[in-house]
Amino acid sequence: MHKCAVCSLKKDKRKNEKGEVEHSMTLATILSRVAKQSSLTVAVAAAEDLETIEAVYEAVSREVSEFILFGNETTINELFRQYRPSLLNHKAVTVVHTESVLEAAQLAVRSVQQGQAHIVMKGNLSTSLILKAVLNKEHGLRTGNVLSHVAVFDVPHYDSPILVTDAAMNITPSLEEKVQIIQNAVNVAHSIGIEVPKVAPIAAVEVVNPLMPATVEAALLTQMNRRGQIKGCVIDGPLALDNAINIEAAKQKGIQSEVAGQADILLVPAIETGNVLYKSLIYFAKAKVGAVLAGAKAPVVLTSRADSAESKLYSLALAISVAQQNS
Repeated sequence: MHKCAVCSLKKDKRKNEKGEVEHSMTLATILSRVAKQSSLTVAVAAAEDLETIEAVYEAVSREVSEFILFGNETTINELFRQYRPSLLNHKAVTVVHTESVLEAAQLAVRSVQQGQAHIVMKGNLSTSLILKAVLNKEHGLRTGNVLSHVAVFDVPHYDSPILVTDAAMNITPSLEEKVQIIQNAVNVAHSIGIEVPKVAPIAAVEVVNPLMPATVEAALLTQMNRRGQIKGCVIDGPLALDNAINIEAAKQKGIQSEVAGQADILLVPAIETGNVLYKSLIYFAKAKVGAVLAGAKAPVVLTSRADSAESKLYSLALAISVAQQNS
């Protein structure tokens, strides 16, 4: 079994003062558990961005981690002066000047590779630039494994967190790549206290159809799990989204499964599905999210430049939880 600061939490339904259903493991819970327990340092690439500075401020205020901010020193300090003057000369924040965002990405990743920091965080630069640095053969964080994006959602009116993979990294993963994507997501789930996560390979239908490759691969992944080729979780699929997350929908279809209606991890068949699901949960369902790039030597906080400071903070907490699990 995997133990960490947020392990042994149970999924339960509780109501707050507003009568809203809450569950015991939320992104806020993960954040509170890592706060004041972490001695980890985060290297931020291209930190000259207000939402990133806000996330750094909130993390420092909660004693979540220390930071090395790589970027234009003048711009970063000016953002400090205008919005968060307490960060100027703060003992938990070091600013390293770089001449370009490419140099910022390279130095941030190298600082983790050399052990000066433990987590890489993407600031105000493109995903392709930070990934180029992460995948650098000499100074990067390659392991030979597939890198994949894992998002943890708190969805209103849903009584447990949902992990979605992969919404940002792998376009049309093969069966072999899906095995590693599942393992990455399972590792993240273990780090936040889900000891035996239930994985639902998502498809349009819940039956195997040779004309629909996603259903065939879902069935293969299920069998591989049953034969011990994929460990640390329970897999059952194919499952349509409603059957994966709604127990009544599963019952109406006559599906008998350990996973149906209570999935912890949704494995999507391709990036378009994952990306649409990810953004639908945020913009339509108003879900809160934290996300991490898993599979490298160290967690990478790979948020969008459009993400809020809150999402960046939750992603930091998730990355710290994963780093603690791997240490």
